[in-house]
Amino acid sequence: MNTLIAESTPEMLQELGKIAAALEIFVNRDPGSSGPEGEDPTLRVGADARILSPIPCPLQDVICLGLNYTEHAEEAAAYSSEAFTSKDRYPVYFSKRVFRSPGDGDPIPAYEGLVDSLDYEAELAVIIGRDIKGVAPEEVPGCIFGYTILNDVSARNLQTRHTQWYLGKSLDGYTPMGPCIVTADEFSYPPKLRISSTVNGELRQNSTTDMLIFGLDRIISELSAGMTLRAATIISTGTPKGVGMGFDPPRFLKKGDAVTCAIEGIGTLTNRIGD
Repeated sequence: MNTLIAESTPEMLQELGKIAAALEIFVNRDPGSSGPEGEDPTLRVGADARILSPIPCPLQDVICLGLNYTEHAEEAAAYSSEAFTSKDRYPVYFSKRVFRSPGDGDPIPAYEGLVDSLDYEAELAVIIGRDIKGVAPEEVPGCIFGYTILNDVSARNLQTRHTQWYLGKSLDGYTPMGPCIVTADEFSYPPKLRISSTVNGELRQNSTTDMLIFGLDRIISELSAGMTLRAATIISTGTPKGVGMGFDPPRFLKKGDAVTCAIEGIGTLTNRIGD
C-alpha cells in the first residue's frame, strides 16, 4: 500500500488506513494491474463516510520550519521586520500545538473577535517512520515514512505580537492535513514536487519543494542530533511566497473563503473558513 488515509463511519472507530464497509480502497504499485474482479485501483466513499486528516490527533506538537523559502522570507520581513527575519544562516524551528487536525473538506474556524488577519501556508509535511536520534544526513532518506500536505494556518495579529509564533499558529483547527499520506518510496529523494495554493480558485502560491533553503537532510539530522524524533513525528517544511500577508495591501482570509493547498503526487487539501 502506498497511500494511507483515515476514515470515519458511524459504525466504526477512527483509525489510520482502515478499510471499512463504506470505504473501499484498492491500491497496487503495478501500473497495469487492477483491483478486485478486474476493477481499476480506485477509492469509493460511502454516503456515511468522510475522509479525516491522515493523523487526526498527533501525539506530539508538529515541528515547523519558518522562512524556509527565500522569497517567502523576504515577503514576511516586508510585512513585519520585527516579527520576521530574512536571515537564512540557521533554520527557524517552531512548534504547532494540534488538538485535532481538520481533514479535507473540514472547516477552519474564523475566530471573529480574536483573529483579524487569518492566513494560509501550503506546506510539504514529512512523517518520520521510526524512532530516531543522532541520524547522519546520508541516513535521513531511510527514516522518512511518507509525505502529506499541511496548511499552516496562521493568525498574523497573534503571531506578530512577539517573536514567538506559538499562539498565532496553534489555535484549534489551524493544522489541516491531508488528503492522505503517500509513502516515501513513491518519490525520488529529495522530492521535487509542485506546491501551490488557491483562494476561491485564484492562484496564490506556486513553487516547487526543491526550493527549500534547508533541505530534509539538514533539518532531520540537525533536529535528531539532540532530541529523539519518535515514529509518526510530523515535520512541516515551510511555505513558499504568496501568502496573504505578502500582498500590498494584505489579502487575509474571511468567512466563506475556500483555501486549496496542492502538492504534486499527493493531491489537494481544501478547507473553507467557517464560524
